[in-house]
Amino acid sequence: MSKYKISLIPGDGIGPELSEATLEILNAVQQKFDINLDIIQVEAGDSTFEKTGEALPEKTIEVIRNSHACMKGPVGETAADVIVRLRIMFDLYANIRPIKTYPPVPSLKPDIDMIFVRENTEDVYRGIEFEMEDTAICLRVITKKNSERIAKKAFETARRRNGKKRVTAIHKANVMKKTCGLFARTCREVAKQYPDITFDELYVDAASMRLIKEPETFDVFVTPNMFGDILSDEAAQLIGGLGMAPGANIGDDFALFEPIHGSAPNRAGRQTANPISMILSAKMMLDWLGEKYGDKECLKAAQAIEDAVATTLRKGKDVIPDFGGKAKTIEMAQAMAKEIVNS
Repeated sequence: MSKYKISLIPGDGIGPELSEATLEILNAVQQKFDINLDIIQVEAGDSTFEKTGEALPEKTIEVIRNSHACMKGPVGETAADVIVRLRIMFDLYANIRPIKTYPPVPSLKPDIDMIFVRENTEDVYRGIEFEMEDTAICLRVITKKNSERIAKKAFETARRRNGKKRVTAIHKANVMKKTCGLFARTCREVAKQYPDITFDELYVDAASMRLIKEPETFDVFVTPNMFGDILSDEAAQLIGGLGMAPGANIGDDFALFEPIHGSAPNRAGRQTANPISMILSAKMMLDWLGEKYGDKECLKAAQAIEDAVATTLRKGKDVIPDFGGKAKTIEMAQAMAKEIVNS
């Protein structure tokens, strides 16, 4: 039996409810498949900052450092001090965000299946800002090294998928000729190494329009940090909202998995939040563990999670009010867990 140590940050707002729901799913796959997950909960986020004065305590970092992978619920106002810091600390340079329709969840088109591969460690999100009298300045850092490795990640992702074998680079090189220019040139250079993958480019403003007009035509996007964050949120709305969108932060040796939405404090404690984003993030974690360690049981478990999500939504009985049902967040997760165990 394969054993993995998983650190879990429950997060703020609806985070603990989503984490509880996701644990139901992870317990189910351990019953069904030959996998042992040692899940260790650690503290980080707003409530941790209020108690300790630190949003990301050193003790939490140490547990994460000694785990095979990390899962994180949404964090509130201290998100930059938690997730952005962890991305840089562990060099999690690839932010992976799949956008896929799951009928009967309302979506703009029935056959959307795309994935954002977003550079995760530089751009304006590095937070290099300062003020001079009445002027605020933010530095945008784009490097060839990071542009090259995120482009390679995008092409490798397209090669593994059963999709259109297409990579679309997003930039604004007609205006930001240096930073976006470097990113675009690097993507073109990398594209030459993948003759089996179709490559094209879009300016970010045109991409935001075409996501609405023809989302079914896209396969894999490769983007700088900020553009990828904005466009993937827009794309999530095409498939039913941010609650349907999982995310992964992947480096060469470590990965962290999380829903892409915020902590929604106005919904905290009501058990009405959509757990699918975090549950599908757990699916991505098992996919990553399976690929990294050659573990077929993890890969089978990952597929079982996605199948259970799709089946529960299709049946429409044990779903939250967002989908027309009366189930609570935890009850929807329990229905999915039952689908896994009984499959």
